[in-house]
This record gives sequence, C-alpha cells and structure tokens, in this order.
Amino acid sequence: MNLSINILSKNIVLLFAVAVFFSCNNTLKKVQGLDTATFAPVSIAENINTKHTDSGRLTIILISPKMVNFTNRDFPFYEFPKGIDLTLFDDDNNQNRVTSDEALLYEQTDLIDLRGNVVLTTSTNDTLFTDQLFFDQKKEWLFTNHPVKFRTKDYITNGNGFDSNKNFTNAQVLEVNGRIFIDE
Repeated sequence: MNLSINILSKNIVLLFAVAVFFSCNNTLKKVQGLDTATFAPVSIAENINTKHTDSGRLTIILISPKMVNFTNRDFPFYEFPKGIDLTLFDDDNNQNRVTSDEALLYEQTDLIDLRGNVVLTTSTNDTLFTDQLFFDQKKEWLFTNHPVKFRTKDYITNGNGFDSNKNFTNAQVLEVNGRIFIDE
C-alpha cells in the first residue's frame, strides 16, 4: 500500500512538472514571438513646449505635460495622454487656442486628433465645445463630425459637425439642430 501511494505521488509530481514545463514552454514561445519594439514607445517626454514655424513665422505652439513617441509603429504617431494646449496663429498673427484631455499626432498625415473636453477659443472669443476635433496641419483645417456647441458674440449654435480654416473666416456648424440668440 505504501509503495502504491509513493508511486502515485511520484506520478502526480511528474505529471505536474510536465504540465508546468509545457505551459511555460508555450508561453515562452509566445513571448519570444512578440516584437517588443512594436508595443513599447520609442521615447517618453515630459513638459513639452514645441514651436512650429513656417517661413520664419510662428504658426503653432504645442504644450503638453507628457508625450509618448510611437514612431516605431506601421502608422507612426505621438500620443499626448495627459492633454494638450495648442495655440494656432492665423495669417494676421491672431492667436486661436485649442485644449483637450488627450491628443494623437499622426506623423505621416500631419493630422492632430484632439479628444475629450475639446475647447477651441478664437482670437475674437468665439468658442467651440466638442468631444473630438481634428486639425489637418497640411491643409490648416479644423473639422469634426461629433456634436458641437459653438458660441459667438450673438449666438449659441448646436449641431453635428464643424468645419473651419485656421483663420476662422468660414467657420461652419454642420447639421444645425438648435440656435439661441444672445441679447446682452
């Protein structure tokens, strides 16, 4: 009886060891197969303050507490997980400011994707509120298809979308679903 218990316990231990070995071996193969470079960022930077110029003229100031560089991906991008403060200068050097909780800057397309509590304030104090706004740096164009509230001196306009050039000379709320006249 003692011999059969001893053989049984050795078999259980052996079975457990084999199971652990093979499960670890599969996990090890999976881990070895992962390309960590595609998951890990190239770099992480804090307290970003970047200025962009065009022909010697300041056009953009980008400020953020943190930037994560994922330019090692198939579609390279920079992530600003703690928000962004973006100042856009129009052709007359007026400042228009955009803030958001998070942002992604796609390197190949020069598109900035602003997300979460996006607030755009123009140099004339017109203000746009939305959950997501895109800024195309090449075309110098702002747009979204998300619900928006756009406050001007005279109106509050609600709609589903927004389009504008960086100078806000042709800002449009799309699919308007409400407009309130402000009488001050």
